[in-house]
Amino acid sequence: ALGSGHRGGAGSASCRFAHYFVVCGVDTETGLEPDDGAGEGFEQSPIRRSFKSKVLVHYPENTDRNPFNKDAVNMLCMPRGLSFRTQADRLDPHFHSFTIAFDDGTRSYGFVHTFYEEVTSPQIITAMQTLYQMHHVEHHSSSSASMDSLASSLDESDAESLAGVPGCLGCSGSFDPARDTLYVSKALCLVTPLPFLQASRQFLAQLHQAVTSQTAPPLPLESYIHNILYEVPLPPPGRSLRFHGVQGPIVCQRPGPGELPLGEYLLGEAFSLLGVDNMVKLLTCALLETQVLLYSQDYQRLMTVAEGITTLLFPFQWQHIYLPIVSTPLHHLLDAPVPFLMGIQRRDGAQRSSLHLPHEANLCFVDIDNHCVEAPEDLPLFPDQTELIQELSEVLLHFGLEPQGGVITKPTTSSSSSSPRLSSLVLEDLMEDRRNGNLGGEELAVLERLQALARRCGGEKMSDGGKTLGHAFEEEEEELKAAKLNIQLREVFAVRFAAMFGRYEEFVIHSALDLDSWLSNREGTFSFDKGSFLSVQPATHLHFFSRFLETSMFSSFVDGKVISRWADREPLQLLFDSRLERERLYDTGEEDPRSCPYRKCTTLFESAQMSLSEPCKPQIIQRRLLKADHTAIHPHLLDMRIGQGRHHPGYFPKLQADVLAQFCRIICVNRWSSRVTTSSRRSEPKRSMVNDHSGADNELRQVPPCLHERTQTNTRASGGWCRFNLLLKLLRQSKLLDPSPQAVSQTHREFVDGLLSECRLKTKRMLMERMGKESVELGQGEANITGLQENTLIHGLCDLLERTWGHGLQMKQGKSALWSHLLHYQAAQQKTEAPAESPGQNTTRVFIQTMSEGLSEVGQARAWIHLALEKKMLSQHLKELLTNQELLRQLYKPHAFLLCEEEREQFLFHLLSLNTVDYLCFTRVFTSICIPYRVVIIPMKKLSIAMATVNPWVCVSGELGDSGVRQIPKNTQEIFFQCQNLGRLSTLQLGQENSGLLAKCLIDCVMVYNEITGHTYKFPCGRWLGKGVGDGSLERVLIGQLVSPGAEEDAGRWTGTPPELASPSQSVRMVLGSLGSRIQEDMREAANNLVKHFHKPEQERGNLTVLLCGEGGLVLSLEKFLLHGFKSNRLFQRNVFVWDFVEKAVVSMETADQMGDLHGSTLTRGPPCDSLCHYVNAINASPRNIGKEGKFQLFVCLGIRDRLLSQWLPLLADCPLTARTYEDGALLRDRAAVHSLSRILHTLNEFSITLETALVKGVDL
Repeated sequence: ALGSGHRGGAGSASCRFAHYFVVCGVDTETGLEPDDGAGEGFEQSPIRRSFKSKVLVHYPENTDRNPFNKDAVNMLCMPRGLSFRTQADRLDPHFHSFTIAFDDGTRSYGFVHTFYEEVTSPQIITAMQTLYQMHHVEHHSSSSASMDSLASSLDESDAESLAGVPGCLGCSGSFDPARDTLYVSKALCLVTPLPFLQASRQFLAQLHQAVTSQTAPPLPLESYIHNILYEVPLPPPGRSLRFHGVQGPIVCQRPGPGELPLGEYLLGEAFSLLGVDNMVKLLTCALLETQVLLYSQDYQRLMTVAEGITTLLFPFQWQHIYLPIVSTPLHHLLDAPVPFLMGIQRRDGAQRSSLHLPHEANLCFVDIDNHCVEAPEDLPLFPDQTELIQELSEVLLHFGLEPQGGVITKPTTSSSSSSPRLSSLVLEDLMEDRRNGNLGGEELAVLERLQALARRCGGEKMSDGGKTLGHAFEEEEEELKAAKLNIQLREVFAVRFAAMFGRYEEFVIHSALDLDSWLSNREGTFSFDKGSFLSVQPATHLHFFSRFLETSMFSSFVDGKVISRWADREPLQLLFDSRLERERLYDTGEEDPRSCPYRKCTTLFESAQMSLSEPCKPQIIQRRLLKADHTAIHPHLLDMRIGQGRHHPGYFPKLQADVLAQFCRIICVNRWSSRVTTSSRRSEPKRSMVNDHSGADNELRQVPPCLHERTQTNTRASGGWCRFNLLLKLLRQSKLLDPSPQAVSQTHREFVDGLLSECRLKTKRMLMERMGKESVELGQGEANITGLQENTLIHGLCDLLERTWGHGLQMKQGKSALWSHLLHYQAAQQKTEAPAESPGQNTTRVFIQTMSEGLSEVGQARAWIHLALEKKMLSQHLKELLTNQELLRQLYKPHAFLLCEEEREQFLFHLLSLNTVDYLCFTRVFTSICIPYRVVIIPMKKLSIAMATVNPWVCVSGELGDSGVRQIPKNTQEIFFQCQNLGRLSTLQLGQENSGLLAKCLIDCVMVYNEITGHTYKFPCGRWLGKGVGDGSLERVLIGQLVSPGAEEDAGRWTGTPPELASPSQSVRMVLGSLGSRIQEDMREAANNLVKHFHKPEQERGNLTVLLCGEGGLVLSLEKFLLHGFKSNRLFQRNVFVWDFVEKAVVSMETADQMGDLHGSTLTRGPPCDSLCHYVNAINASPRNIGKEGKFQLFVCLGIRDRLLSQWLPLLADCPLTARTYEDGALLRDRAAVHSLSRILHTLNEFSITLETALVKGVDL
């Protein structure tokens, strides 16, 4: 029977309330060992130094699923080691908690009650006395060097100085065993599978109170510890459980299915400490997976903020390093080149600047005690941030808390130890007594009984039982209020995420046929249509969304959705999806997310409650806390040896190991206990995870068996930090707590592999996305990435480079590790007078330094990366930077990524692949800087001598503005000037001042060079510039294209100025029919390109001028349409210009109108006819000499802008002149073709077209 009890108990370890009970403190056998890792100097008095603590006892020895990690638990129970005090110091107990990840992926929570116990060991007292005397001698002898008089007095009396008593009486840190009582810290810890914060805290406080009480507890302490370890089960989901501590009943509860997971850490306290604005900023940093470092003197504050933030992430889960308490031996983890959420303790009097933080480019530093959050640069705003802050502030004010924060909350000393916590459960006990006839019915009697209970529980210190009772009820009210506030705040965020991602399922891409094929192709497939998702979001939210969609947190969430086709859904996702489905029931209609108003959490609740007729969630919690659903077995006497468990007030007893190290057969006797354990065990795989706030760490319990096997083989192939790497990641996370040199070395080795893998994936993603973009720019398909997404990917690359350069830094070099390395490299080059750095590298860095006004170090580094990427020199520059091996060894520790030669070479190789695509990231991001441009006019070679006769000028225009008119010096063909960044160049106006007949030149093209980015733009012309030749133009608007190095011929296929159209010759008339259908097709294509342009998100649109005036554009297509079937009397004549026909048509209309001839034709004089004449006359009257081609281009552009072109075309077709000017088969004389073209042009009327200034300059219409 006992054997079966053993097996049953071991099997149900995961269903027990607590896994382990631990005591940490001073080991009298090994004595005092200084804690070298604590980072304290010997100038500290020994009484103020840290010493190594040990795990004194832990029960049970091990559980099957969560083996006991002695070193980790010891380090987290006493992160600063042992601390000594004397009777002159404060000896208040204090409480903190921690979380620890186990090798199987589960997470446990530790709750620690630390108190001070008098030292009775003579060895420890003697050791402390010796240390103090040595310190005293050293301290006084060092100060005597500068104080001669004091030195002479010390010489007279060495003994006195050795004892040090008279001089230091009452000094802080003094110790004399004859006068002082020595105390040392001891920690009682309970390790639980779920974060039962309040219940664990009460249990430990009551345990400690029993130790300090003058009267012995009703039962030996072993009975209570055995009870909570083996006889108190987890409460079933949606139920509460009452169990008994030493002083009184304790209640814990667990959320049911459909409720948010368990989260008992006080969000109200976190908001009070930091304020609403800072908490929203911190949550944004966590969502975007920046490195988050929490900083406070109080360990529990670190846990409160860390757990609060991860709780609010629902339905998403933090995927990276999570260590809310990092003790000094683990400070090497601050080097980690990956996202993390860590907390470190502020030392007494320590300043923020004293922290050794290797890189801060992407760090969110949270100084909890000073209520301050330093976020990284360029942090986007959380969607609807203002409204969210307003709603959160209203919730806090409703609960009596200040939204601005900075409120010092109660210290985390255990108030329960001085005043016991009673609950209304005592009343329940009394009512039961009354029913049993043990109590009179009078209310007064009940009150007397309550006061007696309070006095008994409070011990002798309690003077007034009534006050204590009031205090107990007050505490209960506070706990209920905190629980309600937690729910309210979490619901606000849950509703926010439901509003933001309510339609996420529509954008999930299910491309794989089965799980195996999906896993094997995981890296090369997209599981979420980011472009389409972004296109339906409000413009103000895009910056946040574009970055959030790139996080591991979101990828993991989407992967869970994809996998749910073949396996059970993850519990958090299941809960989120069910909430979305429920919300859709009350949706009033299809609202456009871009214009949807902000909906408060409360309004949703009201509508839901009215329909569902169920009490709101805070009431459910209140009911569970006030009335327990189940009661665990009471503590009882164990089979202990005689003489064990004797009570010594103030001393925690030596526990009897044999009764605590094994399960008692009593666990099988109580029917209720065994029933709950069985049902919990049965329901655990499905339900427990829905309600357990164990985050990502517990999700592996839910990974289907088929995944476990694949996880091992696909961890590398599944994306560096992705969820299928989770098992490996958690193994690594459990090793993070091991401070041994081998483990530290292994951890950093894994960081190096991770950085290389991340670089490979990032560069591959950037190439895939950019190539998709370029195929669009070449007219080969739809765009699948916006400019914003591209900026996001490049931002991610900057972040990766900063983290890589920050890994293993010897000492902090400034906010940006990369920029400081560049400056060190520059200084080293100058010092050694070595051959200077390559001209490109030098130009890039010097230019960034000159433009650095207003840019931080991080900003300068990002500018440098953007510029090097745009110049296709990033890999080359970084390779050059890493050639100085001596500098690298000075700056970096041996484990640093940059000192791993093979990985470094692969890293640079991946970056080199980015040279295969074109980026304009520097040009488009740094818009306010001044850039030097060089413009060169290239005439046709055989006529280059003619350049001497012209006096040309240019005006360059781009996305961001124009350069103004720049006169080219006489007898030269080029000009060099500086102006504010023009962005990507689009058009160039070329003209000449000299209007003489000899001043003419045939221009081949104009080249514009951006001297900083190295980009070359080609503006093809192929036309004459001068009077009496060609169309007589003295000014032309040229359309340009960016020329890729070595691809001059290829690059201009579509964007350049179109070639001049020749006259239709006699032979062409034979194929008028076939040619006409081709022209109509081109016309439709040009109009279609414009429609597609306006249907894209604004960030994704290309250059409108190119679509209007470039090759294949609307102007050229319409010109071809109007030249089709144009009569030509002479075989050898100069080019025919459509503008000649338009001018004559307008003249004939005006003449006919004046003569009254319009009555006989189909034309009727009206607004369309008036506007046509007005526009043509205004264009002719323009002071610009833009020639006939330029005038026709302006005519089409103005007509399409002002929505008149579709009305003008039928007028031209019906004009009597048309029949005389065009052949019978011409398109303009084909009514169906004209009607079709008018309809096509009419579809463009719905768009608002803004023309570049260069096109319409000088025409006031």
